[in-house]
Amino acid sequence: MPAPDFTLPDAAGQPVTLASYRGRNVIVYFYPKAATPGCTTEACDFRDSLASLQGKGYDVVGISPDAPEALAGFTGDFGLTFPLLSDPDHAVAMAYGAWGEKLVNGEITEGVLRSTVVVGTDGTVVLARYQVDAKGHVAALRRELGL
Repeated sequence: MPAPDFTLPDAAGQPVTLASYRGRNVIVYFYPKAATPGCTTEACDFRDSLASLQGKGYDVVGISPDAPEALAGFTGDFGLTFPLLSDPDHAVAMAYGAWGEKLVNGEITEGVLRSTVVVGTDGTVVLARYQVDAKGHVAALRRELGL
């Protein structure tokens, strides 16, 4: 299945497209909010694994509804070395199935479902995981991809 294309601004407000990754594998992960505990754990895990992922031919892109300014702060505060993209109207999250109802503090709410979609070199979805745990997710993803 072809991955839905997108163009979203990064932390500096520069447009980034999925098409610009054609020819490489890209891990597109969706997270609810920059600088919150779970999102920080997951982002730092991707940061710490980035060199080995890239060595195996995988780039990483994070997407949240946060404004570019919030993404810039998050990137700087935690030394994140991969692009974070702003999806304020959650259109891309919806296109990828990463938006919906979830349970937060005992209440059902609507928002980003912590999800990861791996897009292959040809632009097709290779793997999709929804409502993943922030902690240990990168290790589980590496196992599933055989890395």
